Amino acid sequence: MNSNPPIPGPSADDAVSELFIASTLSASLTVSSLPASLAWYRDVLGFAVFRTFDREGTMFAASLRAGAVAILLTQDNGAKGADREKGAGISLRLTTPQNVDDVARRVKERGGTLDAEPADGWGARVFRLRDPDGFKLVISTEQ
Repeated sequence: MNSNPPIPGPSADDAVSELFIASTLSASLTVSSLPASLAWYRDVLGFAVFRTFDREGTMFAASLRAGAVAILLTQDNGAKGADREKGAGISLRLTTPQNVDDVARRVKERGGTLDAEPADGWGARVFRLRDPDGFKLVISTEQ
C-alpha cells in the first residue's frame, strides 16, 4: 500500500504551456576556509579557477569551472555560527566523459580521500568523496 500523496503536475485544464527546461546547474558552497577549499577543488579535484572576488583586498569568493560545471565557493562569515554544519543533506553528482577510475586515482595521488572506491552503480561507474567541509561529491560516468 502506497501512502504517498500523488505528485501534482500540469493537467489539461492548466494554463501551463511548457515545462521549465534547464541546461546547467551551478552550485554555491559556503566554506569554512576559502583558501583551503579553493586549493582542494583546484589541486585535488582539478577544477580551474575562473574568477576570484575581493572586498577591501580580501578574497571572499571564487568561481571554479570543470567543463560545463561551475561551483562558487564563498567564505563563511560566521554570522550563522562558526561551527555550523556544512554539507549535510546534499550530494552533488558530477558526470564526466573521462575514465572514472583514472580520475579517482589522480584524486588520491593529489592527497584526496575517497568515501567509496570506483564501482558500478546506477548504470554508471561511480566513486564518492567529500570536500574539506564535508560536502559530498559523486563522480560518475555519463549515462
